[in-house]
Amino acid sequence: MNEDRILVDAVLANAPGAFTRLVRTYQGLCWHIVQRMVRHPDDAAELCQEVFLRVHQTLHQFRHESPLRAWIGRVAYHVALRHLERKRIAIVDLGGDEDGMAFLENLGDGADLEERMGQDQVDTLLHAAIDALPPVQRTVLTLYHLDELSIAEIAQVTGMATGTIKSHLFRARLRLRGELEPRMGVTAP
Repeated sequence: MNEDRILVDAVLANAPGAFTRLVRTYQGLCWHIVQRMVRHPDDAAELCQEVFLRVHQTLHQFRHESPLRAWIGRVAYHVALRHLERKRIAIVDLGGDEDGMAFLENLGDGADLEERMGQDQVDTLLHAAIDALPPVQRTVLTLYHLDELSIAEIAQVTGMATGTIKSHLFRARLRLRGELEPRMGVTAP
């Protein structure tokens, strides 16, 4: 957090190169969040510029209550979310949880997907299935599993309650399993 404070203070003092350093440090995080939400590279590039414009305009409001990474991630998430809302793109899947317990009980059912298919095929199918998820589920899933952010960190980035994040993770996993199992020849137990 001390490095965050030094960087923020330097940007606010208009120190030469400070904002460029901030952008370089966090552009990967910004791109990953925005791209996972909007899925269009041209839109994502434009939205990332908007994120850093907003960061520059509102950095004086940063209170060091969370890491700068989480604060910038939240700005990126909300810019992407507003973009999807303006485009009237469905943001979440509101499907029911009637199969929830069966899914949790059978999560590790012993099926070896790699044995049934080559790893390249599994990767291709998995990435296609992830891309087909609603934006919020896709983003929460990748932040948790690929970026290895904790539920609490995802809550800081998205502003969602931890229970909501867990619900999105559950639904995303359920949907992935429903999509992948039939394609990989796995039968339900």
